[in-house]
Amino acid sequence: MPVIDSEQREAMRESFERLLAHRCDEAELRRIIAMQDGHDAALWRDMARIGLLTALVPEEHGGIGGGAQEIEILMEEAGKVLLPGPFLSSAVLATVALTESGDAAAKARLLPALADGSLIGTVAIAGEQGLWDGHDGDVAAAGGGENATLSGVAGYVSDGAVAGLLLVVAGRGADRRLFEVTDRAGLTVTPLEGFDITQRLTRIAFADVKAREIAGGDAAAIDRMIDIARIALAGRQAGAARRNFDITVDYLRTRIQFGRPIGGFQAIKHMAADLLIERESAISGARAAAEAHAGGKGNAAEIVAMASFAVGEAQVKIAFDALQMHGGIGFTWEHPCHLYLRRAWHDSKFLGSHDLARDHFLSILEKQA
Repeated sequence: MPVIDSEQREAMRESFERLLAHRCDEAELRRIIAMQDGHDAALWRDMARIGLLTALVPEEHGGIGGGAQEIEILMEEAGKVLLPGPFLSSAVLATVALTESGDAAAKARLLPALADGSLIGTVAIAGEQGLWDGHDGDVAAAGGGENATLSGVAGYVSDGAVAGLLLVVAGRGADRRLFEVTDRAGLTVTPLEGFDITQRLTRIAFADVKAREIAGGDAAAIDRMIDIARIALAGRQAGAARRNFDITVDYLRTRIQFGRPIGGFQAIKHMAADLLIERESAISGARAAAEAHAGGKGNAAEIVAMASFAVGEAQVKIAFDALQMHGGIGFTWEHPCHLYLRRAWHDSKFLGSHDLARDHFLSILEKQA
């Protein structure tokens, strides 16, 4: 694996920041989410052009061969602007599902297209309960290899309406296997009305849908994919929390009440101080998880599991308190604070609830005891 130093990582982050400053400011965000599929193809092409979709793709397949630290810092920038579209679905979930498998042919066939943006991918992994714990899957596979079929229902599939590549986890627990849908006949994609309008979710029903098994896409590979996804999501949560805090502090400095900025009132000062701690905890938690995973530390699983609930809880805390500190304007669609609240609530459920993440963390500690 190539070594990407901190300067190169920072250069990637700055490139993404510059692009999003022009192509995903608040006005552009509202334009994109008003679109039927919530996806801006031109922005996607620009992201591909500067190599943002290649962070987790190995060099031999057109990527930069990065890992947890590279995707975490990019996801912070995505979170800051509430980036809509399939970045997490395609550049993380689908890409890592393939890279963690042992299917050399599938990697050679699909990863270059994911890297250059000509193919958008997603992964159907959760059942209709939306637990993402490996035990709630409602899709079953018959057969294997090149001649498998899938039946059942996958819930909360991100960007399922725009994805050209659908990777499906069938089975439960240790019997989970990964499949590529090769024929859309018998496939029904239904958009779901989610709380966060910047992130599009779908329900996908399978009725004897033809599929191809991804070699080496077993339960262990799927769990490794989920760990990277948790780090990426934590990065996005930390970025959103940081930006939402900054917006709120700016408001406290400029909103005048009783002849003085409201940030000067003691009660508001205490709330802001508490949120500053939450902001810094979110950033350090996400980056610590990425660093531990990238460094192969012995306690990496523990740190990733902790980040998967601690960072999200900080994001939710900032989102709700920021809304209160903005007063009535924060409850309106016209203010971005409202959008950050919706993203926080979405992220707190995606890949599993905070309670389930905490249970997972405790199970790791029990195994180590």
